Amino acid sequence: MPAKSSTFVTALTTAAVVVVGVLGYQAAASAPDRLTPARSDGRPGGAKDPADRPGKKAKPPAPAVPAASGTGRRVVYALGGKRVWLVDAKGAALRTFAVTPSTVHPAPGTYPVTSRSVSVTGSDGIAIEHVVRFATVSGVTVGFSAAVDGSRPDPGSAKKTGGIRESRDDGKAMWDFALQGTKIVVVS
Repeated sequence: MPAKSSTFVTALTTAAVVVVGVLGYQAAASAPDRLTPARSDGRPGGAKDPADRPGKKAKPPAPAVPAASGTGRRVVYALGGKRVWLVDAKGAALRTFAVTPSTVHPAPGTYPVTSRSVSVTGSDGIAIEHVVRFATVSGVTVGFSAAVDGSRPDPGSAKKTGGIRESRDDGKAMWDFALQGTKIVVVS
């Protein structure tokens, strides 16, 4: 009987060593090549900022709110820069983004948001959303909007349109910020 017990214990020990070996191999296969401590910026150890990679340039800082754009809570639209800033009451830019201008441009000045529409068809026949209107130039209504299909107007078009197009994400941000009466400041 003692021979059977020792065979049984040997078999159990061998099985346990095999299981531990397999688990150890699986753990080693899924572990990083080298362990480094966590960084002070909260990223895992060894993780690099994409801007730190060789050959990659750091993203330039966002352009500052134009100095001659007034004060207080407002939307600033730079005609020449084709850019918009959503500015809080303290003068800090909450968001800035590029836009595609319409073929009809409002004169520099300050305008209130006059009307808004969740979704309509633009003057160019494209389905648009988050429409924020603020001016009329020669009978053409001018405002910010986002094309549902993501398209941008043809800046060389002869058709007079007033839709200043933004991405859908930027359009939603504009919609949430520029309520009826919000100041829109147009600069050169």
